[in-house]
Amino acid sequence: MKHTCKTSGVCAKLITFDLTDGVVSDINFIGGCSGNTQGVAKLADGMKAEEIIEKLSGIRCGFKGTSCPDQLAKAVASKL
Repeated sequence: MKHTCKTSGVCAKLITFDLTDGVVSDINFIGGCSGNTQGVAKLADGMKAEEIIEKLSGIRCGFKGTSCPDQLAKAVASKL
């Protein structure tokens, strides 16, 4: 199932992804640092939702309390 989630506290405005049988795929960040968000999306593609949450939760971007990877983890967790 395709999901679209608004982000908070980061440069990316939206994250879209597919979640099927606990596996996340087709991840896209709208906005943000293009190279970084593309890299995170490619690395996380095909991972189990729980693994994404475990590995990416709590990552910070500079002085911000969150990051695009952290926002992906939160978005995935919200759809489980």
